[in-house]
Amino acid sequence: MARRAPRIELSAKERMTLESIIRSPSSAQRDVLRARVVLLAASDQRNEQIQQTLKVSKPVVIKWRRRFAAQRLEGLRDEAGRGRKRKYNAEIRHRIAATACGTPPASVGTHWSVRALAKHLNVGTMVVQSVLAAESIQPHRFRYWKHSNDPEFEPKMLTVVGLYLAPPQNAVVLSVDEKTSIQALDRTQPRLLMRPHQIERLSHEYKRNGTASLLAALEVHSGQIHAQTIRRNNSDTFIRFLRRLLAAYPDVELYVIVDNGSSHTSKKTRAWAARQKRLHLAFTPTHASWLNQIEIWFGILTRKVVRRGIFASRHELVAKIMSFIESYNLEARPFAWTYTGNPLAA
Repeated sequence: MARRAPRIELSAKERMTLESIIRSPSSAQRDVLRARVVLLAASDQRNEQIQQTLKVSKPVVIKWRRRFAAQRLEGLRDEAGRGRKRKYNAEIRHRIAATACGTPPASVGTHWSVRALAKHLNVGTMVVQSVLAAESIQPHRFRYWKHSNDPEFEPKMLTVVGLYLAPPQNAVVLSVDEKTSIQALDRTQPRLLMRPHQIERLSHEYKRNGTASLLAALEVHSGQIHAQTIRRNNSDTFIRFLRRLLAAYPDVELYVIVDNGSSHTSKKTRAWAARQKRLHLAFTPTHASWLNQIEIWFGILTRKVVRRGIFASRHELVAKIMSFIESYNLEARPFAWTYTGNPLAA
């Protein structure tokens, strides 16, 4: 006599969990199949009907229906010890990771590749690939970094951060810097616009139509931008810009955060700034201009205007930059401070 299929009744929580497995695009297909078996069984469908609906064998339906009836949601998990055993043990996998993070011999070159690492350790390329992926080790990638050796790094850094987080009363904090040599590039062939299944394309050949330099100030606590194009990046130009800022904020103390560029630190600039009672210059530590928030905005300008822009002349480049600034200021917001105080890794 055939065994009777167990009746499945779901709680609200179990139904919600099974339905979320089916809807999630990241769910494994085996988990989706098991969830569907149980949901169909809970709707009083017979095993033969479930088999036909899901186009699977009858033993598969029987197995997961019984497993759920006996163990509920836990029964839909794979049992421990199932599947193919690892060919490479933990010691070998640790050796792969350690070697990948080390300096390769001169015969390999400057960095490891998957094949070179597999050959060096006499293991399969697939296991090397799986270890590198699991540990997020990417020997083919690198980036530049620079350590600040400024002996006054901490007091300068604390001054800048203090102006961001707790500015003095009746004061405006401005982050100021230059973005020089912005190229007005034109393409030798027309832009090919984006279409379904195809990204926008630009000709890799270009024509240079001059360069522009921008001197800009970010009002830290409002996000507003003051900017002007400049022909020369020197002390006289910088002083004229500071005069413009003092005129724009006539009744407040002005704290201006700048890096250690020559136009900012020259004797002429320092002497002039010392005579301005409302003006206070705050210098970032050397090799730490990333503390200056205007650099974040320069990144926005590059992404939204410069990088993919096509400019027939320097005048057109300048016009588009200034138009972007005008539009940006209409919805400007301050940058949110997200650093929690945890130590930074080099």
